[in-house]
Amino acid sequence: MLAGRDGAFWEAAVAIVLRPSASDDVELLFIKRASHPADPWSGQIALPGGKYDATDASLEQTAVRETREEVAIDLATQGEVFGALDELRPRNPLLPPVIVRPFVATVAADAVVVPSHEVADHFWAPLDRILDPEATKDTRIFVRGYYMRRDAIHYEGHVIWGMTQNILESFAKVAR
Repeated sequence: MLAGRDGAFWEAAVAIVLRPSASDDVELLFIKRASHPADPWSGQIALPGGKYDATDASLEQTAVRETREEVAIDLATQGEVFGALDELRPRNPLLPPVIVRPFVATVAADAVVVPSHEVADHFWAPLDRILDPEATKDTRIFVRGYYMRRDAIHYEGHVIWGMTQNILESFAKVAR
């Protein structure tokens, strides 16, 4: 589904990268964004992805390119992109005007992640644990000098909230 195109905005794409695990579960790749003062999502847990570039033939290619650039996984040759979810558009005056298209992809269990300078860390998390309603808790979050309370997903010390959490909620609706 297409989000509204009112006003100035830019487009971006992210990849929900899934892989099988040794225990026959499905795991999901997360990155921790490197700290950068100009990045409104600096230091947050996210999915690989980023801004559409005029050299990208489509937003799917944006997701593939950004995943390759950020974690050295080439979804075009090492995986498969299955399709897209509905676009998301955060309506928050503190965030840039962006419309994000998530793409669902799979890779082999032995896919190797090599983080770029844009990525401070990465981890794989079992999909069932991330989507479990018990993983979501009322959380005090500190961002850009302010504390706020939000529901957030907790996994082994990581806090997943905001747009990434919204994307996961959208994904859960079609995954179940």
